[in-house]
Amino acid sequence: MSQLQVAGKNVAAEAEEVSSAYVPPLQRTEGQPPPVAANGGLSYMAFDRNGDAGTTVALEDARTEIASGEEQRVINMIDNAPPGPIETQWGLGFRGYDECVDYIRANRIEAPEGGVALPLRYTIYQRSTYSVVSSNAIWRDPARADLAEILRGSGELAERRPELYFPQVLRDARRIGKYYPGLSPDSPESMDRLGVSLAHLESACSNFYDSAEVERVFYPEIEKLLLAFFPGATDALVYNHDVFDKDYAGDRTEDQDNKNPGVNSQYANIVHNDLNDNSGRVRCRELLTRNLRNFGREQHYTEEEADRKMSRRFMSINLAKPMETVEQFPFVLCAWPSFADQPYITNYRIYDDRVGETTRFTHRPDHEWYWFPQQKPNEVSMLKCYDSVTDGSISRWSFHTACVDPTAPTDARCRKNVVVRSFVFF
Repeated sequence: MSQLQVAGKNVAAEAEEVSSAYVPPLQRTEGQPPPVAANGGLSYMAFDRNGDAGTTVALEDARTEIASGEEQRVINMIDNAPPGPIETQWGLGFRGYDECVDYIRANRIEAPEGGVALPLRYTIYQRSTYSVVSSNAIWRDPARADLAEILRGSGELAERRPELYFPQVLRDARRIGKYYPGLSPDSPESMDRLGVSLAHLESACSNFYDSAEVERVFYPEIEKLLLAFFPGATDALVYNHDVFDKDYAGDRTEDQDNKNPGVNSQYANIVHNDLNDNSGRVRCRELLTRNLRNFGREQHYTEEEADRKMSRRFMSINLAKPMETVEQFPFVLCAWPSFADQPYITNYRIYDDRVGETTRFTHRPDHEWYWFPQQKPNEVSMLKCYDSVTDGSISRWSFHTACVDPTAPTDARCRKNVVVRSFVFF
């Protein structure tokens, strides 16, 4: 069913519910296959009911997906496979990290100087998925307890996913010039070509656990860095951040109303990207016109002003700065050219007032991975989550995860860093 057919069907079914929701056109990169997505890739904003941003329909679709049993079938296939590696259409996958490490060693899979060969965790489920976030009111609404019980096996609360470890070679990101002669990782050209780059910053922020200080001191520093880093950039907006510290002993409580993300104890362990064709535009629009979940400078654009701003190039960049030299669980980033022709798989994150879209990818042996071992506090790793340029001349995004550093000592400290999310406008 085409996007127009889906939208037309929705309009007919909900004719009495007039909506002015912003529905972005799906702007696929030239040459890229259609994504694996619900409703032909149409944003859930098209199913807005009285300002709910499509969350009601998304919850029902999540229920339907669970009832189909397809995800559970793939999980059962993993559980019931004979011991040892599992043959998949993407190569040999492994249920356990250590099992994959043994395979890498036994087959002498080697990495270039400064790199490592490691297991990375990929999805093997080629259908769109749904994550009902823990803050969603459905988990505490007695009137929807039955639906909540059905959904409880999905999303962030689920412990099982149809995922496997695959062996992968990681290159040293600081040596990008070795693989792309003349290209420096410290350059905007690296971001345009690969979706990955490195910047440097001596921050005046003294306490990254203090969300108010991060907003007051660090956000402006990053906005200044972005405007200096990207020639032609006219505006930069840092709109939220996360703090990662597995060993933090203080209060981790998240308080969105007071712009406090809490302290995250979980490091990403699945290959993913934070945005996609739809959500890059939706997230930008809701920040500009509604100031929705914006921890940074307040935005009060009219619809017409947002149209003009978004008619020019804009992109979303995530920036990660360590609080101390990273010893364990560094970021790893994948370069755009190695997956530009690969369809992404959409994961829908259902909030009370929005449906976010993140992406996952299946494994390819030739995915071009980079890592930043021993990242210093003044080094800021940068990855692209979205770019509005769709003609294929510029990277649209990177995807990323975290890894175990096998070169680190057994008592190495876990990563402590702050990650900020931004939009850059041209």
